[in-house]
Amino acid sequence: MRLNKIHIVLILVGALVLGFVGAYVGVLIANPDQAEQKIEDSSSKEKVDSTDQSANLPAEWSKVAQAYNLIKENYLEGADEQQLMTGAIEGMLSTLEDPYSTYMDVETMKQFNEQIESSFEGIGAEVSMVNGVVTIVSPIKDSPAEKAGLRPNDQVLKVDGKSLEGLDLNQAVSKIRGKKGTEVVVTILRGGSSEPFDVTIVRDTIPIETVYSKMETINGKKTGIIEVTNFAETTSKDFNTQLKALEDDGMEGLIIDVRGNPGGLLSSVEEILSNFIPKDVPYVQIEDQEGNKTPYYSDLKKKKSYPISVLINEGSASASEILAVAMKEVGYDIVGMNSFGKGTVQQTVPLGDGSTLKLTFFKWLSPEGNWIHKKGVEPTVKVKEPEYYYTNPVQIEEPLAYDESDVKIKNIQLMLNGLGYKTDRKDGYFSKSTEEAVKEFQKKNNLKVTGTVDKETGGLIEAKVIEKIRNGEDDLQLEKAQQELYK
Repeated sequence: MRLNKIHIVLILVGALVLGFVGAYVGVLIANPDQAEQKIEDSSSKEKVDSTDQSANLPAEWSKVAQAYNLIKENYLEGADEQQLMTGAIEGMLSTLEDPYSTYMDVETMKQFNEQIESSFEGIGAEVSMVNGVVTIVSPIKDSPAEKAGLRPNDQVLKVDGKSLEGLDLNQAVSKIRGKKGTEVVVTILRGGSSEPFDVTIVRDTIPIETVYSKMETINGKKTGIIEVTNFAETTSKDFNTQLKALEDDGMEGLIIDVRGNPGGLLSSVEEILSNFIPKDVPYVQIEDQEGNKTPYYSDLKKKKSYPISVLINEGSASASEILAVAMKEVGYDIVGMNSFGKGTVQQTVPLGDGSTLKLTFFKWLSPEGNWIHKKGVEPTVKVKEPEYYYTNPVQIEEPLAYDESDVKIKNIQLMLNGLGYKTDRKDGYFSKSTEEAVKEFQKKNNLKVTGTVDKETGGLIEAKVIEKIRNGEDDLQLEKAQQELYK
């Protein structure tokens, strides 16, 4: 079912992305006619046009005009007209308490357009504003943010030593974004850690490939694994091409991995779901302000003949959740941890002077009509990764040594155990067993064998852990998905 066109982009990006996806949203805003989506009002609502809204101003608007004139004409320090107007718009949006409804001024739009014309550069992480704090939704695969160890739900407190408190999301993003090769220091607070820590990241060109596939033999059966890192303009085409190649190669089962996928274009996930959700079940429903629901269907006659599992985690958001919950409600296994929880749809509305308003217009609902907003998609098979997957970056001022107790020692113990150097304790007490494990690590990695953890030893332990995680070792979630597939 396709509704009348609205020449305004509909996007499901969780917030702003510090790199490729941020630039991609810029493409959509700059070229809305080339990026129309299917989710539009079934009652043939007129196009949203910011220039037509002045006729609907309430009588109380005179109070706003009065305040504007009073400030402009009488404020001691003087007031800039544009600044007052921007403040008024941002003030109205802030009262909505919706991190996804934002104002992008002319300068922000200029930055987007500059990114369109050049390479996509940044640290490669999607962020949202959660309870007034800039929060990582998910780092992008193979991005500097992922390589530096940033994780979903990390809170960004400072950039280059300067607090982000009081800044809106666009302002915060502008502090982090920058040219390839330049460094940025972000101060992170992570759940389970009592103290913030600094992470130095070298900005780079963000990879734009979004679909990766491979065939593995599981229990003697040819099993396809397709990882989708973001739902961009070409994602569905690439997915369908790689899915067909796997099927032509005799695939007997499929795992779709959307862990760490922050979302993207609705049309992209729609086209992917059309491979799996039969036509008698809506793959998504859209609910407007009045509570009217519009279901959307594929043309698929029946489900695939092979078993399918979907992998999700805390960094799976928005369009990823549309895919996961639709697959769940038609009977497929969802393996991993609860997803992020974004169930709204935004439209971008140009304001006529180069600035843009991104406003939440709709809810999206699951095939059964469930709204996952702020709750996420609950997996059918819940699996956490090993403890060392959730450790914090090593921050050492003074060497850690035998008979000391510290939360930093507990962090090191979890890392050492994850790397195969067993300690008898994981509670933060530096035992003799911990000392021996440190010595064994130092010897194997050609470090001075002291049994104490200084900056060099701690830094190398952390680097080895990050490398092991990125290589997919001890991936308990993937292992479980493989086990469940052929039960």
